[in-house]
Amino acid sequence: MTTTSDGRSRRMLTLGAVLQGAGGHIAGWRHPLSPPDGELDLAHHLRVAQTLERGTFDALFIADVVAISGTDLDALHRTARSVRFEPLTLLAALSTVTERIGLVGTASTTYGEPFHVARKFASLDHLSAGRAGWNAVTSVLPQEAANFGRDAHLEHGLRYRRAEEFVEVVRALWDSFDDGAVRRDTAAGRYYDPAGLRTPHHRGEHFAVRGPLSISRPPQGHPVIFQAGSSEAGKDFAARHGEVVFTGQGTLAGAQRFYADVKARAAAHGRNPDHLLVWPVLAPIVGDTEAAARARRDELLELIHDDVARRLVQDTVGDVDLSGYPLDGPLPEVGETNRSRSRSEQMLDLARRENLTIRGLARRSSGGGMITGTPETIADHVEEWFTGRGADGFNVGFPYLPGAAEDFVDQVVPELRRRGLFRESYTETTLRGHLGLPRPVAAPRRDDPAHRDGSLPAAPSTPPGTAPGTPPGSTPPGSTPPGTPSGAASGVETSGAGIR
Repeated sequence: MTTTSDGRSRRMLTLGAVLQGAGGHIAGWRHPLSPPDGELDLAHHLRVAQTLERGTFDALFIADVVAISGTDLDALHRTARSVRFEPLTLLAALSTVTERIGLVGTASTTYGEPFHVARKFASLDHLSAGRAGWNAVTSVLPQEAANFGRDAHLEHGLRYRRAEEFVEVVRALWDSFDDGAVRRDTAAGRYYDPAGLRTPHHRGEHFAVRGPLSISRPPQGHPVIFQAGSSEAGKDFAARHGEVVFTGQGTLAGAQRFYADVKARAAAHGRNPDHLLVWPVLAPIVGDTEAAARARRDELLELIHDDVARRLVQDTVGDVDLSGYPLDGPLPEVGETNRSRSRSEQMLDLARRENLTIRGLARRSSGGGMITGTPETIADHVEEWFTGRGADGFNVGFPYLPGAAEDFVDQVVPELRRRGLFRESYTETTLRGHLGLPRPVAAPRRDDPAHRDGSLPAAPSTPPGTAPGTPPGSTPPGSTPPGTPSGAASGVETSGAGIR
């Protein structure tokens, strides 16, 4: 939202961008306009980040999995997906050469610990003066499990129950210090006001975390929480906790259904639906003419090796071996998967709807939301989805970098501004400010036994009829409008998987 000259609020488009080495397309690293070593080239990442900030993007986003992205070496050695920077390390570096753009990184709730995640993102929020965002994922690749001492990936429902508790603990840790509690009073010899420190003392189904966090409350109160699940469990998780939700809807009608669904779920949980932004993916290839844009797309698609095409579909639709099936033949029947169910369902629906071969589905899914056109036709697409309530903004994944990002910033962004859809310049300094999201105020404090007893309380009993791991109550912490000054007393104490 933005405020017009007559004092009325007007809905404004928001934009995020995926920063992924040489580009988001599976063959992007082979494109003649991309650096083949872009995945581990810091100067390349800095250049793209500064281009996005020149285009006044709300945020840049770094995806991640905590494993090499595949086990089939015939396919893996033909992609750039086997190497990448750790997200928080890269974002910290980017924070030193940018001033306004939000910095969003991925961290797993399945293969991480709440204290580590809370500390890292609070640190990034301080380093960037309030521009951090956390993409909370439950992890999708089975091979991630083997890197953390597990024989198998956690079951889908269990991953989301763990994620519920994980997020609540992280929020409690971010509220370890009141706003203004760190005084640094050199005359009195008092670094912080002990009355402003609270300790979570959390013990639940999955975690036991004493706290407090070893850093003061983040400038934004809490870094912005992003989420990417579109399954039933994922949508409900987003409705409870997410502030920006990514989705891979391929049609406007599907995007509108998703948009209405997740907003209604947020309202049912007592939240303001305007405080949950929906960002479908968009992978634009811009050309001076439609034909030129299509030619550039086709050039990219021709770079997909057959081994990569087969494995791309296999890893996208689920647990199925396609090695014995011809690439130019139909997709076989696929059973239920323990990977990303929403992504699998979207791809299977696309294959059936358009009668795609395995190769055809690989080409369609290789870039995620790829569209081609002139600056005007791409702006038409963005405007139609935005005004049609299929999107509040877009998570833009550029098929190759840096060229596709430069084309979008120099050609599409000015067209969006001409139509009054997108900002001319930054008016806020924090990511929450850009997105029009309130600064969280934690639950009212309780007496904190932190300085009296370092032990954890006994685990509370689960209320009758409550599923294991389900947080008691569903109303999130209170909130204040964007721009509210810090200094209000705040704090939480968690018990089980929720706030009390």
